[in-house]
Amino acid sequence: VQLQASGGGLVQTGGSLRLSCAASGFDLEYLVVGWFRQAPGKEREGVSCISATDGSTTYADSVKGRFTISGDNDWNTVYLQMNDLKPEDTAVYYCAAAPVKGSCPVPRPVYDDWGQGTLVTVSS
Repeated sequence: VQLQASGGGLVQTGGSLRLSCAASGFDLEYLVVGWFRQAPGKEREGVSCISATDGSTTYADSVKGRFTISGDNDWNTVYLQMNDLKPEDTAVYYCAAAPVKGSCPVPRPVYDDWGQGTLVTVSS
């Protein structure tokens, strides 16, 4: 699976951004897409996950109620709508794909294709 993330940028606290993950080369029956982020000096953490099998989604506690993950009709693009952004959301955001026929969440080692990161900076 080939992935390309985009949509990052600089935004003020309380603002919104929508990240996009363009995907190709996948089998729709075996696709889970996750968004991860890595802040400077911190480990990469899972943010959200969506399954093309059943549409199930999961969110990290830190983003629940503010972020929404979705896929377009043919799953060529997975979005992460980020609202009410906070300085602690500042990070490089990555999308990843797991060849899984099942529900979210999916253990990180199962994600075997990663896109390049897109930087999100939230100013205070």
